[in-house]
Amino acid sequence: MCCWPLLLLWGLLPRVTAGVSGRTYPHRTLLDSEGKYWLDWSQRGSQIAFRLQVRTAGYVGFGFSPTGAMASADIVVGGVAHGRPYLQDYFTNANRELKKDTQQDYHLEYAMENSTHTIIEFTRELHTCDINDKSITDSTVRVIWAYHHEDAGEAGPKYHDSNRGTKSLRLLNPEKTSVLSTALQYFDLVNQDVPIPNKDTTYWCQMFKIPVFQEKHHVIKVEPVIQRGHESLVHHILLYQCSSNFNDSVLESGHECYHPNMPDAFLTCETVIFAWAIGGEGFSYPPHVGLSLGTPLDPHYVLLEVHYDNPTYEEGLIDNSGLRLFYTMDIRKYDAGVIEAGLWVSLFHTIPPGIPEFQSEGHCTLECLEEALEAEKPSGIHVFAVLLHAHLAGRGIRLRHFRNGKEMKLLAYDDDFDFNFQEFQYLKEEQTILPVCGGLSTRSEMCLSYLLYYPRINLTRCASIPDIMEQLQFIGVKEIYRPVTTWPFIIKSPKQYKNLSFMDAMNKFKWTKKEGLSFNKLVLSLPVNVRCSKTDNAEWSIQGMTALPPDIERPYKAEPLVCGTSSSSSLHRDFSVNLLVCLLLLSCTLSTKRL
Repeated sequence: MCCWPLLLLWGLLPRVTAGVSGRTYPHRTLLDSEGKYWLDWSQRGSQIAFRLQVRTAGYVGFGFSPTGAMASADIVVGGVAHGRPYLQDYFTNANRELKKDTQQDYHLEYAMENSTHTIIEFTRELHTCDINDKSITDSTVRVIWAYHHEDAGEAGPKYHDSNRGTKSLRLLNPEKTSVLSTALQYFDLVNQDVPIPNKDTTYWCQMFKIPVFQEKHHVIKVEPVIQRGHESLVHHILLYQCSSNFNDSVLESGHECYHPNMPDAFLTCETVIFAWAIGGEGFSYPPHVGLSLGTPLDPHYVLLEVHYDNPTYEEGLIDNSGLRLFYTMDIRKYDAGVIEAGLWVSLFHTIPPGIPEFQSEGHCTLECLEEALEAEKPSGIHVFAVLLHAHLAGRGIRLRHFRNGKEMKLLAYDDDFDFNFQEFQYLKEEQTILPVCGGLSTRSEMCLSYLLYYPRINLTRCASIPDIMEQLQFIGVKEIYRPVTTWPFIIKSPKQYKNLSFMDAMNKFKWTKKEGLSFNKLVLSLPVNVRCSKTDNAEWSIQGMTALPPDIERPYKAEPLVCGTSSSSSLHRDFSVNLLVCLLLLSCTLSTKRL
């Protein structure tokens, strides 16, 4: 028999990451907006431990949900009643009815209560083999939480009213072992009083000049600076390196990105050097890697692109958000680089309506990687973090790695992708890539990944799009006007598509579910147009059409899960999403239905 320690303390509990039970918790987040509900967690082999610190003397609820709602959720309820701790495993059905689980998989380790707060600590297996529990994997997890001022009784917990919420997290992200000095110098790249239009999607661009350094420095941490109250308005931020051949007149004012009247200087800014997306936190580089500043190869001017998501068309919004970069003169061994890999962002990414899901693939081909890696002559590049990026239709993303026809370890995946939670995934182990012999709107779709790696080479973009003419031939297009003098190009025949653009013709076609599925099968087999870009915006010589290897297995075949398996990476859904190096292939599972 176990005796659960119970302490009655007076006053507020300290915000610590060491549990009173003696367990340490490297991860910590606030779940509500009022500072009342704190979550700490720690993975230990095949188990995960949680610590809940909540401002209540009643029950505390916590769980996992496929959508962030109460339906089909895995829930645990605990607290301290009359001096005795309790913890109960529950689940809900599709009708949100709360039921006690016959298999109790949550195990209480510690509980205490005072006049204002309750703390409980408990553990569970990552994979319990209970049909009423949610397995915890490397994918995004939608955590749900609730609390009440009264404890749970024999009939179960009372309704929590408005004391509830949800937050997407990645619970199995590796621990950050490096501790940075609190005295680090920093500079901000922050917009000033940007008026947000009353439309659903706005991309705002502003150029900045990097502070002038007399010698090389390394940026070792980047944090978002989001204006208070705009946490859901600022969807993602990209930082691009621009041409150095400017004067400071380009800094005068910002402008809407991708607009016909956008300043020409913005067109030189194509090399992504950092990416942050909604839900993410600050990013620290590994102890041996930094983002170089102060040398001729480093950025002098940068472009801050902020994506604002305003689906309610709210008027009068003014924003002052951006990034904070922490830097040091203590130079690290390697310079970091970023490669954008995936589906070439364009209007030629078509997702037919009326089908339950659609698989899109973007390829970073053998030819592109071979040319870039051979030119630089490194012993390979080492990927240490990945940001997987899609928009509202995204449901799952996988980054696959192939070498000499053999599939290597999966680089990154998210089988439960959440548009509102995108951050860099630190890889548990660095992965080596060796040299070998969507549209722009939130309502449009993307399928991209950003690979952080070292040492830096002259490659910034490695992406593809399925052959455009063969896509058009599927809907019956026979000819376009040549030579191409306008962009997008215009269709010449047949008559029903005459003088239409690619997108207009695709929208005019009468899609059925059968044709949508056939189109998906077609685009996954088509040769691809490849974009292989250098850091100065020039292209490597390997451009144009590339045929895909015939022996890539689709869909991705996951290893079967055996109950009690300790590896979190062994549980993968069986669906297509791919990435190749020596060929890299990034694929997204997209849905035409909203959850």
